[in-house]
Amino acid sequence: MDKKHGKAATGVEGLDDILAGGLQRGRVYLFEGSPGTGKTTIATQFLLAGAAAGEKGLYITLSETEDELRESAASHGWRLDDPVSVYELIPPESLLDEEQQQSLLYSSDLELGETTKRIFEAIEQHKPQRIVVDSLSEIRLLAQSSLRYRRQVLALKHYFARNGATVVMLDDLTSDTHDKTVHSVAHGVIRLEELAPDYGADRRRLRVIKYRGQSFRGGYHDMVIKTGGVTVFPRLISAEHKREFSRDPLPSNSTEMNKLLGGGIERGSSTLVLGPAGTGKSLMTLSFAVQAVDRGETAAIFVFDEELGLLFERAKGLGLDLAALQGTGSLIIEQVDAAELAPGEFAQRVRTCVEQHSARTVVIDSLNGYQAAMPEEKQLILHMHELLQFLNRQGATTFLTVAQHGLVGDMRAPVDVTYLADTVILLRYFEAVGRVRRAISVIKKRTSAHEDTIREFRIGKGGITLGPPLTNFQGVLRGVPEMIGVDEALMDFELA
Repeated sequence: MDKKHGKAATGVEGLDDILAGGLQRGRVYLFEGSPGTGKTTIATQFLLAGAAAGEKGLYITLSETEDELRESAASHGWRLDDPVSVYELIPPESLLDEEQQQSLLYSSDLELGETTKRIFEAIEQHKPQRIVVDSLSEIRLLAQSSLRYRRQVLALKHYFARNGATVVMLDDLTSDTHDKTVHSVAHGVIRLEELAPDYGADRRRLRVIKYRGQSFRGGYHDMVIKTGGVTVFPRLISAEHKREFSRDPLPSNSTEMNKLLGGGIERGSSTLVLGPAGTGKSLMTLSFAVQAVDRGETAAIFVFDEELGLLFERAKGLGLDLAALQGTGSLIIEQVDAAELAPGEFAQRVRTCVEQHSARTVVIDSLNGYQAAMPEEKQLILHMHELLQFLNRQGATTFLTVAQHGLVGDMRAPVDVTYLADTVILLRYFEAVGRVRRAISVIKKRTSAHEDTIREFRIGKGGITLGPPLTNFQGVLRGVPEMIGVDEALMDFELA
């Protein structure tokens, strides 16, 4: 591709996807955001990406010293060496000396003119293809008026245009957060934001406000700053991801479960396992994941609520050696820290398992934990809708769990996603013959007919065992069961 007319890669993972390939060459772009949002890191990555492509880069810093800039780059394991140059623009000594300042002219007039002149000289000396100006707040302060500031920015833009460089200007919004002067001048504008939740790590996100003559992925996109630079997680749009596959039913190892589910769970569908704490939701979804591995597929499990060591021990009691399966690479198990993870990063992890590791069964345990990962997110349902649609269109079978509040009686779920799932399995406690028992039923299945009975099930060393349908009970689903006569099926299952 002709570098003159192509796109300049930003060097930031995920950002080029949002920008449909990168920054159009020979144009001026604005990255704005409060201090600490990652502007300097992104700008450095932009120059290093150019250096990797053999392009000269120039970092003009008005706000940080060269030593500070190089030290910041070193913290990420980078070195700002040729073909990247750093030009530290500090006021000339004569302008800092009170005795040398003119009495009939404002010192800001001299400083602004001298600053512009030295920027031009640095560009003439290095002749870079990529330029970073950090930051516009210093120029705005020197200009003192909006009119002079706009004229100065236009002068810089026309000069950059004549040189054909791709320019990234940074604005830390410390002097005037409402000044949109550069928005109308720049070819593209990207806003970086930092959010501080009541608990947990700070969250960062970005949004493309403007990009002339170019389509881009709109909306907010989560991002993180870690050692090695900034990573952006493009907002998931399920309609962009679709593959051809056959929606065959996937039977389980249990004949009774297959009867209850009308033959099994269809590939490319989502199943919600709903019930109070302790009814066996996690272990039930684990069994489906292990059965997928037995079929020769790859399964991925994302655990929000339980420590992995404890989960592995519990699974051993059912005859499931998760550690051994994980060692083969067929089972991917990730512990998710709800306080440290942004929703976009979690969606990206799921995408990686499906697209790079070919996972065909995905377990999310639980949506209560997923909701805790985004306590201030008001669009949890939309997040889940896009994620489930993406997985369904990729041919992945998804299992979700939701813990309802309470044990018996009027139980409520913290988030209602029953209408999103293709299949809903309901687990309940009930009391009979002096014991607390568990019941299972399928209350919804879009893809095929299913059994409308209620069955007792047990969790033991042999895994999950289902009994015959319970016929002499009513009120099991609402959590207040009542036995009408003697249930022969219950007694038979008791004896077994």
